[in-house]
Amino acid sequence: MNQAPTTDEPGTQTSFVDQNLKDALAAVTAEIGRTDNKASLLLAFNGAVIAGLVGSADKHLPVLCLVAGGLAVLALAVSTVLLLLVVLPRLRGADRASFPYWATCDTQQILAEMSGDHRADRIRVLSQIALPKFQGLGRAIRLSLAAVVLIVFAVLAVIVTALA
Repeated sequence: MNQAPTTDEPGTQTSFVDQNLKDALAAVTAEIGRTDNKASLLLAFNGAVIAGLVGSADKHLPVLCLVAGGLAVLALAVSTVLLLLVVLPRLRGADRASFPYWATCDTQQILAEMSGDHRADRIRVLSQIALPKFQGLGRAIRLSLAAVVLIVFAVLAVIVTALA
């Protein structure tokens, strides 16, 4: 019966698993960081655009422009809520693979937990954190894009009204 190698010699099954676990853990951790960075940039963008739209709302503008601008503010507001949910910390203490759990342990319990390889558990937990972040980021981006289209429509309404 053929068994997979279980030593840590270069090129063995164990070394492939070890490297794949290291790579996967680093990749998921990096993706969470990138998602949070993107969300932060979009939060700043949304805030600036909302401020600009609200600041121009007191001007005498065509009704079509005000409607499009109002819809743009609404889309940006919903996008902002989604982005805030993206950066909201997701703390789980019962998974035994992350710092919220470790915070409940004493030194001896932590040392006992560290005696095993929990990278697969950490990859699972971090992936469960990363997936909703990416989904929320995608929805927020689509709403921000819709707001940009509405703003362009509002500007065109001002131009058409001015030319009429």
